[in-house]
Formats: sequence, structure tokens, C-alpha cells
Amino acid sequence: MARSPFTLAAAVTAALPGAEVVGARSLSAEGDGRFDSAVATLADGRELAIRVGDDDETARELAAEALALRALTAGARAMLPFQVPEYVGETRLAEGRALVSSLLPGFQIEAHHVPRGRGAAASMGASIAAVHALPASVVRSAGLTARSAEEVRDEIRRLVDRAAATGRVPARLTVRWREAVEDDDLWRFESAVTLGGAKATSFLFDDDPERGPEVIGMLDWHGLALGDPAVDLAWLSSAPDAAGDVHAAYAEASDRAPDPALAVRARMLAELEFARWLVHGDTMRRTDIVDDAAALLGALADGLRENDLSVIAARGEGVDSALDALDRVPQTAATGISTAMETDAYNPDDLLPEDPATANDDRIGDATEDLSDVAETWRADSVADASTAEPVDAPATGSESSAPDPVARAERASASRSDAATAEPEHDPADEAQRAARAALHRWTNSASE
Repeated sequence: MARSPFTLAAAVTAALPGAEVVGARSLSAEGDGRFDSAVATLADGRELAIRVGDDDETARELAAEALALRALTAGARAMLPFQVPEYVGETRLAEGRALVSSLLPGFQIEAHHVPRGRGAAASMGASIAAVHALPASVVRSAGLTARSAEEVRDEIRRLVDRAAATGRVPARLTVRWREAVEDDDLWRFESAVTLGGAKATSFLFDDDPERGPEVIGMLDWHGLALGDPAVDLAWLSSAPDAAGDVHAAYAEASDRAPDPALAVRARMLAELEFARWLVHGDTMRRTDIVDDAAALLGALADGLRENDLSVIAARGEGVDSALDALDRVPQTAATGISTAMETDAYNPDDLLPEDPATANDDRIGDATEDLSDVAETWRADSVADASTAEPVDAPATGSESSAPDPVARAERASASRSDAATAEPEHDPADEAQRAARAALHRWTNSASE
């Protein structure tokens, strides 16, 4: 049974001796989460987040988060244009590991609600670039994982081989991925400091009256590592409208050498989340997970046209992706057994009132069917796998692999914007995008990092 916020808040005094807790409230959304979590209010006005993990997987994730937050020194934080949670302390609560950190304010936007244009999308791209610009010493001095381009490539090769060995990966996907792994041009990148797999909900926003929604904080630092910068852009496969603008803002803000294969690798990593899910299920001998992953991989393969089989050729042709198929994945594709774990989230009871100016804005619409729970659950479970499985099971990406083709959709969106500008010159697409971003913010909650 989940612990009450008051029980969790009381544990703050063990992690922060001398602290006087005067209030507590829930941090998690309704429903089961991977962590018990709460917000504790101190007598001095500070608000702290406390999370407790009761099993090996969540405990290891909290330990990794604690190490990463401590690795981000004051100097490193000063280089970032947003806030990062501060490490406060750790303790034990019964058999669980507890991490206490500072609470960040802000809104979140789910990937499929991130709109194109200035504001949210541009700020997200610039924020990712800022993380990637951190010095490698941040990771190396803390003893965190560091991979070269060749090591990343070898890990992907092992993953593809392991997945194929299960006999449940369609041959056309295996051919596609193996050909990409052997393409030297895809793997000529400079390793960067990464979150190890950012996702849309890693970003916290505030709504600037002039510039629109801007990133003011970032969460999910437990995967901090030195590796392929594409891992922090793979989630854009779940944000078809915003992908092009996020990539453009990232390129503009980055001081790194241009990486022409960045979008291709990011897309490939998103596809490979399904392979990771399959390998995880096979390692755990979970037939429900294996069947679920096989169904998703089948849907991806079915969506491939003959000229999509090559990731290499796609570099010059809009980076076609098997993720196009996700528009057509039926809800019955997965097994009847739920294999997803819900993560901590913001309480929907705290939603702001909907902005009247955008209440009927049909650009926000209903979300497309999102399969990001597959990637999120693999990330959670793979922490435990690392100690017993082969190296391929170590988390290399944290993408939300669940959406229509972002590049193709971005190209169509660009064409639509061009047509709209010709037909209705009195409307500024950038202003419309900013209003859409504000509408997206109002769909989600106020306050609080984990």
C-alpha cells in the first residue's frame, strides 16, 4: 500500500537533520507509480521532493539520480539556462531507499502536445544543446558511464543481434537495422554529455508573456552519461508537429561540429526501443512482454514501404521511418496483460483553468495513440537487468518510441505553413504556434519536480 505524504515527509528529517517539516502533499498523479513520492514544506518556506523506491530497480535509479545531481557542480549548473534539482540527502524508509531533492516549479507538456514554432519547441531544442555543451569532466570526474561512438555502435550491434536471436523480429527490420549499424557515416559523431534519454516530460516550462512557453527546469538526470547526443532527441518521434523546430533550435544553439546523421540515429534509436523491450522480455522470460514487443515490431515492419528498408538511403530522402506504422498500430496489438509502469507525474487535480482564448483551438486536438509506456518501462526494468544480463541490456536510450514519423510530419507541416501564409497572410504562423503552446501548457499541471 502506498505511503501517505505525511509518512514520507517525516522521513525528510532523517535525510536533512534539523529540518522542521510543517506540511506535506502528494506529488504523484492518481494511480500506481514506480515511486512513493511527496512534497514536504519546511518551516523556512522551502519545498522538497521525496521519492522512495522499494525494489532493486527503483532503488538503483534513485542512487543514479543522487550521483548525477551531485556531479552537477555549481560551475556546471551555471552553464545551463534552466534549473536542475538540488541534491538534499538520502535515507532509508523501511526497506526502501529515499532520495530528497529540491522541488522545481513549472509545467510539463506531453510529447504529442508539443506544438511547432517558437516557444516550447525552440526552447526545448536550445535546452538539449546546453546539456550537450557541458564539459566531459562533469561525467568523467563522477565516474559515470562514458561511451565512444564506436562503443555506442557496438552496443547497438549487440542489441540487434540479441533481438534477432529471439526469432520474433521481422526480417525486414533486422535487415534495416544491420545495414544502418554497418554504415560508417552514421557513427562519425563526437560523444557529448547527455541525459541518457530525455523525454518530453523531462522539461518544465513557464509561460513568458512575450516569448511564450520557455524551459525553466529539467528533470530525469539518472541517466547522465557521455555518449551519443541522438539519445536525447529520440523522443521527437513522439512529437511530430514540433520535431523539425526542436531539431532546428538544437542545431542553432549547438556549438558542436555539425552531425548530418543525428536525426537518422535518433529515429533509429526510437525504433530500437521496441527491440530493447523484446530483449528485456526474453531475458526475464516474460512471454507477455515478448508477445507485446513482437506485435509492436510487426506493426513497424508492416508500415515499411519497399523504399524504406534502408536507413542509409533515408539520409537524403527525409529520413523515412518505420515509426510511420505507429499511426496504424491497433489498440489490440498488445497483449491483454498490462506491462507498463506508470511513472510519477503531476496531480491532475491541480490543473489550471483552460485559457478562454484557446479553449476551442483545434490545433491541440486529441492525442494520437501513445506507446511510450513501452520505452519507459524498459528503462525502469533494465536497471535491474544490468547486473545479470549481457551488456546490451544496459540502458542506452530513453526515447518515447510511440509516434508518427516526425520528419515527414514536420515537412508536411512546413508545407502547410507555406500554403497558409499564401492563403491567409493576415495570420502570423509564429503567433498561432505560440498560442498553441500556451494551450498545451494549460492542459497540464502546475508545480513540481520529482
